[in-house]
Amino acid sequence: MASLVGFSLLLAFGIYSGNWVILYGFVFADLLGRAHRMAIMIAGMAGIIAMFVLFSWIDTGNPFAFFSTLELLFMVTQLAVPVVVYTRRKANILKEKLAVANAQLERYIQEEERNRIARDLHDTLGQTLTMIKLKSELTMRLMEKNPEKAKHELHDILNTSRYALKQVRELVTDMKFISLKKEVELSKDILKNAGIELVVKDEGDMFTLSNVAETMLALSVREAITNIIKHSAADQCTITPYIETEYYCIQVSDNGLGNLRQGEGNGLQTMKERMTMLQGDMYMTASPGHGTVITLKVPLISNGRVQ
Repeated sequence: MASLVGFSLLLAFGIYSGNWVILYGFVFADLLGRAHRMAIMIAGMAGIIAMFVLFSWIDTGNPFAFFSTLELLFMVTQLAVPVVVYTRRKANILKEKLAVANAQLERYIQEEERNRIARDLHDTLGQTLTMIKLKSELTMRLMEKNPEKAKHELHDILNTSRYALKQVRELVTDMKFISLKKEVELSKDILKNAGIELVVKDEGDMFTLSNVAETMLALSVREAITNIIKHSAADQCTITPYIETEYYCIQVSDNGLGNLRQGEGNGLQTMKERMTMLQGDMYMTASPGHGTVITLKVPLISNGRVQ
C-alpha cells in the first residue's frame, strides 16, 4: 500500500512538475523488493506499470507513447529493481539457513561419535569393571572364611584387570584408527539426511592398506563428503574405489554445481597434504553445472612401510 500510494503521489507531482519526478519511483521499487510475499511485490510492480501508462495517457493522450521514449527504459529498470532486491534477500536468507544446517550437521556428527564411544565403553569396559567389582566384594567376604578361595579370586581379579587394560588400549587404538568401510557407511546416513543419494561402486581389494593409509583415506573421504553437502547442491554422490597400476584410488564425485576451487577453505589442501604424506596424490576436476570429481591416490608399494 505504501508503494502504491507513493506511485500515485509521484504520478500527481509528475503531471504538474514534469516526467523527471517519476524517477523517484526507484525508491519505492527498492521498498517492494523487501516485501515478504511475492504477491505483494507483483502488485507493486503493477503499480509501476500503471504509473507510467497513466502519466503517458494524461501527458500525451496516448497511454503507450512512452514506448518510444527513455521512459520505457526507466520503467523496465524500476521493474527489475524489486526482482533483484527480492532475489538477493532470499539468497541471504538461504545462506543463513545453510550455515545453521551445516552447524547442526557438525553437531550431529560429533554427537554420533560420542554415542559410539559411550556404547563401546558400556559394552566392553563397563562389563569388565562390573566383574572386577563383584569379585572384589566376594574376595572381601572370603578373606577370613576361606583364604585359599580368596587367593584364587584375587588371581582372577588380576587377570580381569589386565584384560580391562587391554580393552582400554584397544578402544584407544580404535579411536585413532578410522575404518574406510565404516566411514562410507556413516557418509551414507549423513548424505541421506541431507537429501543426497550415495552410490558406492565395486569396493575392490583393501587388504594392502595399512592402518595409517586407511585412516588418511577415510578422513579425506569425510572431508570430500562434507564439501558435497555444504557446497555442491547435488542430489547424488558416487564413491568409486579402484586399483590403478601401483595405486589404490578412490573417486568421490557428485552431480552438483561444480563450483569448488582449491585454496578457498574447503579442505582440499588438507586432503592433498594427507595424500602427499603417504607418497600419494589428490587432484580435483570441476565442471560448472556438471559436478566435481575428487580423486585420492595411495601407492600400494609404500603401504607396507607406512606405519
